[in-house]
Amino acid sequence: MYRKQSEKIKEWINGSDKALLVTGARQIGKTWLIRDEIEKSEYTKFEINFIDQPDMIKHLNVQMSAEEFLVKLKMIMPEECRPHKTIVFFDEIQKCPEIVTKIKFLVDEGSFKYVMSGSLLGIELKGIASAPVGYLSVLRMFPMDFEEFLIANSISQTTLDMLKEKYEILQPVDEFIHEKLLSLFFVYLIVGGMPDAVKKYINTKDIREVDKVQRDITTLYKADFTQYEEADKKLKLISIYDIVPAELNKQNKKFVFTMLDKELKFDRYENSFLWLKDAGVVLPVYNTDAPLTPLLASKSSNVFRLFSNDIGLLTSAYPLETKIELINKNGEVNNGAHFENAVAQQLTANGFEPYFCKKKNIGELDFVIEMGGKVVPIGVKSGKNYKTHKSLDNFIGIPDYYIEKAYVFSIGNVEQIGKIIYLPIYMSYLLKEKTLENAMIVDVDIRGL
Repeated sequence: MYRKQSEKIKEWINGSDKALLVTGARQIGKTWLIRDEIEKSEYTKFEINFIDQPDMIKHLNVQMSAEEFLVKLKMIMPEECRPHKTIVFFDEIQKCPEIVTKIKFLVDEGSFKYVMSGSLLGIELKGIASAPVGYLSVLRMFPMDFEEFLIANSISQTTLDMLKEKYEILQPVDEFIHEKLLSLFFVYLIVGGMPDAVKKYINTKDIREVDKVQRDITTLYKADFTQYEEADKKLKLISIYDIVPAELNKQNKKFVFTMLDKELKFDRYENSFLWLKDAGVVLPVYNTDAPLTPLLASKSSNVFRLFSNDIGLLTSAYPLETKIELINKNGEVNNGAHFENAVAQQLTANGFEPYFCKKKNIGELDFVIEMGGKVVPIGVKSGKNYKTHKSLDNFIGIPDYYIEKAYVFSIGNVEQIGKIIYLPIYMSYLLKEKTLENAMIVDVDIRGL
């Protein structure tokens, strides 16, 4: 299946002198993608998986110099792994994190290219004494977004190009195509972006079979949670993870800690939230006091909404009736939690740091991002009355916030009314920061200094 990050791995293979670290949550396709790109290249692959080959941890993770490490590494390589023609792939690196400290020497020595991958790296690599700054590129992966889901379902490039054009010129999509894409998006809300779940859907079209895959992934997640909870009795990972669906389904989506224990306050749970965030299994969207740049300056670190890293895993936690309503696109049912999770997931994958903003007597913005140096509010509407948005209107009407445009994602078609751009919910993957295609050369005249 096509993954957007394949281009970045290909660029690294063909043009980078640094090592590469690919990180992200479990089961999002990191290992498969790295193997696939190496196999398509001119390089030989030498792979060590520290879960499947635990003896390698003893062989390579003992206290030794980087020079000794390289000697030991070469001893276990087959003869076809020639210098300058081989990529060494360390998988499940979280089981042998000390290798990261030796990357600087290995890159400088130059015999091989090195790529590392693993889960829970945001947790494990915190203990690394020396990060090889300047010698290591980090690539963060996410579950498949809706564009990748479309491609996996054999949607043509012609259709994708048409969607991009309609987004750019703000013209409505043909109504027949619009309805088809909406139907597919509602399926995406159930299947999500975990590659194994997507593959199961494509092969069977059976949501029950997809649900089995999703529950297996959740079981793997909770096995990790249990391991770390046993090591640190203060962590409440499973409890927090399990109530995310219920919290998102409430009218007030702000995470309420009394759902866990009425006697405990945020500071007792903070490490648990940070653990889940660093592991990549949840996406916290923090409150900002005002929609002004920089949003980070007014961030409230203890007020946030908590979303799942994958909309499919979120939906799998709801009853079967929820999936039936999504398949039927029942407009009378509140699908707001699913729509908002999908948008939070997409914004994060597209490189944005989404916030939400709630102000007394003004209202609440579902999301706020910085785009092109400006604050851009985003509304998410799952019902038919998507043009009713009093809070958004209130914020736009305040001159001190300098809001030039806002987006509303809904079941409606493309339309612009004043400062508000209405986009179909399936177009959220197209909302990206513009990249500078030309060089920015700054040549300061220092003659006479």
